[in-house]
Amino acid sequence: MTSQTFALFYALLAALPAAMHVAVAAGAPLGRFTVGGRFPGRLPPLWRGLALVQAGLLAGMALVVLGRGGALSTGLPPGLFWPVLGLTLLSLLANAASPSRPERLLWTPVLLGMAASALGAAFL
Repeated sequence: MTSQTFALFYALLAALPAAMHVAVAAGAPLGRFTVGGRFPGRLPPLWRGLALVQAGLLAGMALVVLGRGGALSTGLPPGLFWPVLGLTLLSLLANAASPSRPERLLWTPVLLGMAASALGAAFL
């Protein structure tokens, strides 16, 4: 696999939680899959707004990795890759330790794939 393929895979995987965050922000009752399952149904309004911020952050992270892997010319500073990788790894740890079993089971494998893809995009 090439670094571009890894970068594209990262973006594809990042689109999954981003789509879930957009759905949660729109009122979908998916709270058990986010914020440790604190709100099992719909999120309160403030948390819905934060879900939109998270979706935007994931999109930005995907752009950084796409640029690092050479799959897209983004014009973003190459040094942004390292904070993105760090945030991806922290998110992996947070989801793996989530008190919400559904959140752990769904997002831990996705974030593991994102972390592996980011490393592949950076080093191949």
